[in-house]
Amino acid sequence: MQFATKYRTVLIFGAPGTGKGTQGKILNQIPGFVHVACGEVLRSLDLHSRLGKVFLEYSSKGEFVPDDIAIQLWCDYIDNLVQEKQFNPGIDYLVLDGIPRNLPQARAMDCYIDVRQIIYLRCQDPEVLVTRMKGRAHREKRFDDVNEKVIRHRLEEYEAQTAPTLSHYSPDLIQEIDATNTPVGVLHEITNGLRRVLS
Repeated sequence: MQFATKYRTVLIFGAPGTGKGTQGKILNQIPGFVHVACGEVLRSLDLHSRLGKVFLEYSSKGEFVPDDIAIQLWCDYIDNLVQEKQFNPGIDYLVLDGIPRNLPQARAMDCYIDVRQIIYLRCQDPEVLVTRMKGRAHREKRFDDVNEKVIRHRLEEYEAQTAPTLSHYSPDLIQEIDATNTPVGVLHEITNGLRRVLS
């Protein structure tokens, strides 16, 4: 179904470990931006519920949950944010990371979101990402980042599914940033890009 008004949206793309969540949380502190990380939405599920068990089944193997479940959970989550007055579609921009993650999701979400900017965090060395993810597994108690084999599978899944999704969008929307820069350096580049696009 086509929405009468789509959500104005900034997408953050990047492999696991590139800092999407870190930058999204910082942007969330800026008035007018509401960060929604698909991974956090999924990890907040009750693992004893039906959807929680589905998430656990896939994530424990380093695989993504099915598209229809991911999009339905996202829609429900956004609806709740609107109802709780944490997101005002008439004023705020959504900052999304982790969704859409593949071409079918991107096409399905075209009726919900008006993409104004894409922040693409790139890291050429997968070993840097493996090290980062193993470190955050202990800091943030993220069971899906503990097993190195699972981590490497997630990175392969990203390259196979998510990276090609960028081709769905106009190259003019994409701002490519070196994810190995410091978090402050990455943020500086992001805000400069957003200033040009959203002003």
